[in-house]
Amino acid sequence: MHVIRDKFKLLILLAISLSLASCQNSGKDAANSEIRANSTATPAPTRAERLPVIVAFGNSLASGYNLPEDQSFTALLQRKLDQKGLRYHVTNAAIAGDTSAGGVRRIDWTLQQENVKFLILELGGNDALRGQPVSVMKKNLARIIERALERGVVVILAGMEAPPNLGEEYTREYRQVYRDLAKQYKLSFIPFILEGVGGRPEFNQPDGIHPNAEGEKIMTENVWRVLEPLLTNQKR
Repeated sequence: MHVIRDKFKLLILLAISLSLASCQNSGKDAANSEIRANSTATPAPTRAERLPVIVAFGNSLASGYNLPEDQSFTALLQRKLDQKGLRYHVTNAAIAGDTSAGGVRRIDWTLQQENVKFLILELGGNDALRGQPVSVMKKNLARIIERALERGVVVILAGMEAPPNLGEEYTREYRQVYRDLAKQYKLSFIPFILEGVGGRPEFNQPDGIHPNAEGEKIMTENVWRVLEPLLTNQKR
């Protein structure tokens, strides 16, 4: 019961935190969103321009929110790739407060960069906070997935949980969206990207929502467990 209660607290705090992030970004138009996306992209050395690219495409949970760049999820993932001798470049294309609709608007622009091979798709949390129908979120995520697949990009779908205050039916349908899309498009799937981090104060920043440096390491491992086999298969 304590674990369940802690998880509910986490999700409620998540709703508050991401709602604030949404409000900060809601006044910006699509052009400004593209500028922000470009400004948060991990700078690529010259050699990286020739490497296959892994794009982290999401909101504040994937952007390394409020952390030094070298402690962020994308930096940790890049370090792990380098240590394993896997020659890929990770690009941070995550924007705090973004929604699935925002993702649809910027996915083509994001995929225009050269040699994108993998897309880690982590969006949908802010849709719930804005009261968007689950069906709308599902349609938007499907459009993002389809546009990536059309370009031959491998999509890794990262699932999330809706705040429990939205009701049992909504949270159940919300959770099922990710599972349905993963099955429909035969995607590699991370059921909950914050597994092992959510509800653990020692792995979160003072807001109780966003991972701290140690939490980023765990989140990176959650992604790595799914990503590594795909990279290994590509190498063969």
